[in-house]
Parts: sequence; C-alpha cells; structure tokens
Amino acid sequence: MAATAAVVVAATGSLPLFRRHISPATGRLKLKTKFSVSVSLTEQQSTTTSVSQKTQEAETIAKRYEDSEIERLNLKDYVEQSKDLIRSDGGPPRWFSPLECGSRLNNSPLLLFLPGIDGAGLGLILHHERLGEIFDIWCLHIPVMDRTPFTDLVKLIERTVKSENYRSPNRPIYLVGESLGGCLALAVAALNPDIDLILILANPATCFSKSHLQPLIPILAVMPEQLHLSLPYALSLMTGDPLRMMRATVEKGLTPLQTVGELSQRVVALSSYLSVLADTLPRETLLWKLQMLKSASEFANSRLHAVKAQTLVLSSGRDQLLPSLEEGDRLRRALPNCQIRKFNDSGHFLLLEDGFDLVTIIMGAGFYRRARYLDYVSDYFPPNPSEFKRIYEPFRWIETATCPVMFSTLENGKIVRGLAGIPSEGPVLFVGYHMLLGLELVPMVSRFWLERNIVVRGIAHPMMFMKLREGKLPDLSSYDTFRVMGAVPVSGANFYRLLSSKSHVLLYPGGMREALHRKGEEYNLFWPEQSEFVRMAARFGAKIIPFGVVGEDDVGQLFFDYDDLMKIPYFKAEIEELTEEAVKLRTDIGGDVANQDVHLPIILPKLPGRFYFLFGKPIETEGRKQELRSREKAHELYLEVKSEVERCIAYLKEKRKNDPYRNIFPRLIYQATHGFDSEVPTFEL
Repeated sequence: MAATAAVVVAATGSLPLFRRHISPATGRLKLKTKFSVSVSLTEQQSTTTSVSQKTQEAETIAKRYEDSEIERLNLKDYVEQSKDLIRSDGGPPRWFSPLECGSRLNNSPLLLFLPGIDGAGLGLILHHERLGEIFDIWCLHIPVMDRTPFTDLVKLIERTVKSENYRSPNRPIYLVGESLGGCLALAVAALNPDIDLILILANPATCFSKSHLQPLIPILAVMPEQLHLSLPYALSLMTGDPLRMMRATVEKGLTPLQTVGELSQRVVALSSYLSVLADTLPRETLLWKLQMLKSASEFANSRLHAVKAQTLVLSSGRDQLLPSLEEGDRLRRALPNCQIRKFNDSGHFLLLEDGFDLVTIIMGAGFYRRARYLDYVSDYFPPNPSEFKRIYEPFRWIETATCPVMFSTLENGKIVRGLAGIPSEGPVLFVGYHMLLGLELVPMVSRFWLERNIVVRGIAHPMMFMKLREGKLPDLSSYDTFRVMGAVPVSGANFYRLLSSKSHVLLYPGGMREALHRKGEEYNLFWPEQSEFVRMAARFGAKIIPFGVVGEDDVGQLFFDYDDLMKIPYFKAEIEELTEEAVKLRTDIGGDVANQDVHLPIILPKLPGRFYFLFGKPIETEGRKQELRSREKAHELYLEVKSEVERCIAYLKEKRKNDPYRNIFPRLIYQATHGFDSEVPTFEL
C-alpha cells in the first residue's frame, strides 16, 4: 500500500505540514509530522520476491540500523500530533499513513493500526520509525464527533482487508489493535477466517464486562458538564506507572543533568496529555465510546470460536481499566493459535510507554513474516544498537562474573587474543563444544556483536519455537531473546538458507545430550557417528571454524544429573512428561547422542572462575564441493573438525592453570585499581 497523492486538507485549507530538524543533543535527523492523512489505499508492488532479493533487503535494513540510531518519538509528539488531528477533525473514519513510515521494503506486509478509546490512531507513534522499516503502516482515525457504530467500523476495516488481500493474496495482513481496536481486530478475523491475518492485541477490551469503567456509563448520562473535567485525570491511568517512566529514563545511561531534564520534559508532556485527552473525550464522546466498548466486547466474544488467525496478546499487569492479565490467559485458551506476552509493570496504554519496543516483541515472538509461511532467514532483521543494549543488559552479569577470554587463530596458525582470526564475510560455520546448559552462549554471541559487529545465527532445538502441547515446558516467551538474536530451529532447510545467505552459523553437533551431560562427562563430545554438516558447508564454500570452550567446572558442580533424577519416581515422571511435550530429534540414529530426554539437572554453584574460548584456524571448503561428495572424504573432514575441537579444549584446560586471574577475587582487585571496563589480563600465549 504505497502512499497516494490524495491527502485530506486540514480545516484551514492548508496542505499537510511536516518539518525536520536536527536534535541539538544528538545531531541525528528526526522527522516530525504535524498532520498527514491519506483517504485511500493503493496497490503495492508485487510481493513475488526471490530469496536473494529478500536477503539483500535484509542486509539493507541491517546496514541502516548500523549506520544510524533511530530517535524515537515520545509522548510530547503524541500530544502535538493529537492537537493537529483534533483541530482538523470532522468527516467519517479514515486511514492515514505517518510520514515517518515511508522508507519500507518493497514487499513489506501491511499493518493496519486500530485505535483504542481515544480514536486518534496515533497509538503507535513511539514505534513509527522502527515499524516503518519493515511494515507498510496505515492507521485508522475516528474523529471526535464521529458516531459510526461498531458494526460499521468492522465493515470499513473488512473492506480494506479484502481489497488488500485481493491485490496481494500471498502477503499477510497485520491488525494491531489496542483496547477497542482489539475487539475490532478479532471481529474482522472471525468474519474472514480464510484471509491470512496476524493479530497483535494490546490489552483488548474483550473483558469490558469486568472493567471498572462499567459503572461510568449510567453516571455519565446524568453528570453535569463541569464535573467531567476530572475524568481525564482518572483516565490518565492509561499512561502507566510513573515510576516505570522514571526507571526507563534512568536506564538510558544519561548524565544526571540530562536525566533531570528529560524527566521534566516528560512531566510537562504528561500534563499536556491530560488536556488533549479532555478534548479527545468530551462527555458525549466518552459516553458513546463506553457504550461502544460494551457492544464491541459482546460482539467479539460471541465470535471467538470463528477466529483462526495467528494471534499475539500483549497484557499489562498494572492496567487500571481492564483486567488484562486474566483476559490474556483467557484468550490464549480460547483461540487455537494464540500466544501471550505479559508486562507486569505496565499500564493500560502499553504502546505509549518508554522501554517498550513493539518491533522487538514481534521479532522475539516469531511473528514477523512477509509471505504465507515464516522464513527464519530472510524474514529476520538484527536488532539495532539500542535494542541490543536492552537485550544484553539483563544478561550482563554473566560476563561480569565469568570475565570470558576469547582467542582466535590467524591464517598463519598464530593464536591471538580477540576475534581477529574470524572472517568478516560469510558463509562461516562455527562448530564446537556445548557447555553445560549452554552457559557459553551469552558471552560468545555478545562478544561477536560488540567486537566484530557479527550476528551469529545459532541452530537451536525446536522446543524454543514450538511445543507439541501445553504443559510443564517453559513458555515460548522464555526464548524470545534467542529469536531476536537470530536463532533458528534445526532443520536441513534452515541450514541451507543460512549458508546460502552467507551467514555466520553456530552449530553444536552434540546438541542437547552434550549440554545436559552427566557427572564426569564435562568436555566430552557426544557427536553422531556420521557427519551432518560437511557436505552442506562444501556446497556453499563455507569456512568451518572448530572451537572449544572451558569454564563450566569453575562456576558450578553437577549435583544431581539425569541418571540420579531417573532413580526418583517423581523426577522420572516429570522428565517423561517434559519430553513428551517437546519435538524429538535424532530418532533415526542410535547411540547415546540419541538420548534427548528433557530435564534440568541440579547444580551447586561455585565462586565463579573464568570462561575461555579458542577458535581454531578456519578450514576452507571452497573448491572442494566435488571432493567432499565422497562419503569417505566428508567423514575424514568431519573427524578432522572433531579432533580440532578436542585439541582446543585440551589447550585451554592446560593453559588456564597459569592464569593468575582465573579466580574472581584477583579479577575484582585488578578492576578496582584499573577500572571496571579495563581488560583483565590472562595467561601468556
């Protein structure tokens, strides 16, 4: 849906205005829209796109993220643009596309935003720039004095959905709705089960019958006009927890003076928001909207059984207007293809809160796709620097505690500290040892990102992406971070696509058996007898980098392993139940590596030691495609890679004995005297 020249002219008769300015604090370009509304949706370019085109587009977006940091709009921008819309209001409901959403991909999926009770259609304003990179965004605006019934709004959206689906039948259509908009999205999905719709519902008002707003309906009908002025203050609870706003500002890492300045600006914006809310919801309009919420909730709930669309529910824990957490759980049970993400510290107006990034949520949930089926390779876009920082911060303690040391091997065979020996251009295949519980993943992936700007695409167990049934396995939201950072479910097709797109791929042949090893098995490889990666790597001329990592025995001691747990009837039953919920791998091979029982061993923590990584010399497969078609030659290379991994582990186990900073206390003393950001020395090479 490309933008058209048909533009609604403001009430003054002037054309839509926009200006751009350079922010004095950052010097970054920022586009500010005053008023831009389009009344028609036009045909998008064809969505038939080759894999190479998709990959090139993904690289373009990734580079754009690297080259500049996108400055998000804020509540102040919401207030200013809402005032513009109110001043120029009138006429029927209509679609508009924000000007800051113009630089999208050619085959971006359509995203229709359906507003909440305010009707402005600006609920995504904090996310316009990020969403505009990967979506074709159109927002529904319902004028203040408009009295279009709920069923007619459903018909308006339905006409748009059918029209766009006719033009691009292989492209999904996203319906993002908050509160009232959530009911609209569910209603449209129920009436159109054969259209490929993806619903993202932020605190949907399907639970309005349990809302604290219900008693307001009879009161508003008899309330004097002068008392209505206090209602916007009550409804300001939708903006969420003020302490969360303060915490989000502090977490940005600004100087104290900058922090105070930004907090002051937000307080002013919040007070302005109350005034705008009063203009947006005069008494008659508020009464109309509350009555509409009641009918919308009843309409949507009566048709939930007909909803077949892929659905993501975003539920706030501190929603003062709706019981959103309970409603999210109810919808997940009622809808056949529904996931939920909970935000315990957030209020009703979740999409306007600082620290909430809708693109990250969509990517983490695996809900972004540009065709009928999700392509984990071409539909992936790496996080930008600020997004990575938010992802990395909760796990930073692992790096602080283990102070990982990275070594790599240059082409001449020399071992150096750092990642200088890692090729910048792919395809590259990292093949190595999986420590207990995958403890090495966070330091490894983050160091590649921070030091070399390389996104490592891990091939992961399918349990991180799907469950055969609901039960005791961790919720899929537990693995959102892995998906945001590029993990893909293990399969030959995904492995092929990653190498064909010249990615840096991480593979653990030992898989779950290696990461859940038994007592006394640390640093033993549990690889299949036959190669699973050599010939595929040779097909694309990938460089194979064997690597070893040690340190798990310096951070914990395995107390109860799989064998111990299986001797206890309670734990045995738990393990069998967990294993039944997960997708099974390697069912066609024998040996110990085929034991994929899901369990969580009991580990006694130690005072943390140190993690050590050694990446071996890259093994070239370029030009060896014909040679490695031979099963014998491929097996020889497989054994060579395995031997190199074992050599790297043995090297690190021996050399770490000479590291004076292997223990945490010498490291802390060194950092206290040299600065906590200083690089802690290690053994001599």
